[in-house]
Order: sequence, then C-alpha cells, then structure tokens
Amino acid sequence: MNGYGRGLLGLPPVVKNIILINILMLLADFAAKSVLGKDLAMILGLYFPKSENFMPMQIVTHMFMHGGFWHLFFNMFALYMFGGVLENVWGPKRFFIYYMVCGLGAAFVHESVIAIQYSKLMNIINPDQLQLVVNDGAAYFSQGKVFTDPTMKNLQMLLNVPTVGASGAVFGILLAFGVLFPNTQLMLLFPPIPIKAKYFVIIYGAIELYLAVTQPGSNIAHAAHLGGMVFGFLLLRYWRKTTKTLY
Repeated sequence: MNGYGRGLLGLPPVVKNIILINILMLLADFAAKSVLGKDLAMILGLYFPKSENFMPMQIVTHMFMHGGFWHLFFNMFALYMFGGVLENVWGPKRFFIYYMVCGLGAAFVHESVIAIQYSKLMNIINPDQLQLVVNDGAAYFSQGKVFTDPTMKNLQMLLNVPTVGASGAVFGILLAFGVLFPNTQLMLLFPPIPIKAKYFVIIYGAIELYLAVTQPGSNIAHAAHLGGMVFGFLLLRYWRKTTKTLY
C-alpha cells in the first residue's frame, strides 16, 4: 500500500493520471460551457448507437466525463481509496487493463439494456410518432422540451440523453478490492459502522441489481454499475485460472 495517505502525488501512476484526466475534463467542460456555450458531456458522453449523436469514440470518452462536481468527486474518491492499493498490488499494466475492461463492460451492459428498452418502444410506437421523434426530438430536447406522449418521451430521452462517468469502472474496482482483501474492515459514513470489504461489495451489488430491475428508466445507470462488477469478476476469474494468482 505504498503511497496510501500521501495525497494525489503519492498515488501510483495509472490511478493518479486517471484522476487528473477526469478533473481536467470536468474543468474543460465548465470552460466550454462558459466561453463557447458548448456542453462537452453532450458531445463526449455515450449515446445509444441508433441516436444521430452517437460516435464510436464515445465508447471510451464517456468514462472521463461527469455530470458535475459531486459525480466526479465520489467516483474519484473511491478510485483514490481503493484503486491505488490494487495498482500497487497488480502493477500499472494489469490495473489499467482491469479498469478499462470494467468500464467498457459496464458500457456494453448499459447499452444492451437500452437496446431492450428501444425494442419495446419500437413495438408500440406508431409510424407518425416515430417520425416526429426522429425528425424533431433532438431539437426539442436541446430547447428543454419533451413530448407529452409517454412513449414518444421515452424514445426521445433514450436517443438524446448520453451516459457519462467512470462509475462502471469504479464499481469493478470495489469488486476487486472485496475479492483480494475480503476481510479488510471499512468504516462507512452512513451509518458510521465498520464492515468487512466482502460484505460491503455483496450488499452494494445486491442493491444495484435490485435497482437495475426495479428502476430501468432511472437517470442513474444501475445496469452499468452492475456490468462493471460482472466484467471485473469475470476478468479476475480468468486471471486466476491462467496465472494461478491475482497478485
């Protein structure tokens, strides 16, 4: 755990650079909004492939964009607390691979869930409504307007609201910490009680699974969080079989 407690400069290189890039991207987003009137999160966030706003680069860039200070803070704080320990154990290369696999896996799961929702909407929307959403939905949304018809509104939101954040990768980090250091005592803030890392991960995963099933239309990408954990678990299993150790 070299560097733990010594601030950002004491972190290993991959974790430190990921945190710095995310901070710089949020500052760039603030500057673009103030100076150019452009929202970088609406450009670099990940859209559903059927959206006219989708670009392949968003599959990666969305992981470095956040919806605001607190969204960034909680993700980077978790990465600071747990990621540095994992990188010191694994080394930079393996940690970076793990982080990216979890983030991309989270995006894959999230987009798969959206694809299911999209398919359901396409089965119930009529051709005229569909054409209106396709032609005018993006313009209306940019003006802060949404359709009053629930089906049209849901499709409009699905096509025009991007996904941003490193949460999927961070949830994978939490999973890995719980697997490698299952009996480490963590102190929760709410409620302020100690809990072993393995139970913390299990409870978090159960909550995310419940929310993903019961709140599929939520603004929080619960399926992505769960996807990051699932892909992280699969990669850990693969490494354990091929290298005989996670260390």
